[in-house]
Amino acid sequence: MRPKELRYVITFFTTADAMAVEKRCKQQGVPGRLIPVPTRITASCGMAWSLPLDAKAEFDAATQGISPEGCYELLI
Repeated sequence: MRPKELRYVITFFTTADAMAVEKRCKQQGVPGRLIPVPTRITASCGMAWSLPLDAKAEFDAATQGISPEGCYELLI
């Protein structure tokens, strides 16, 4: 089992937004991955992007034009 760490979890209104974020982040080398939305939070879409805390600025630059539903700091 992977040790838990504090990470940003970004949720989206639609699955299409989540998939667009994954594509842009991979193209631009932004660390992170798609995960199921943790049970502690709710979202319209069942997917979320999880990234290290120190990569938030890179994420924001890569995903301009895509509006997140929420941004959380969670131990996952």
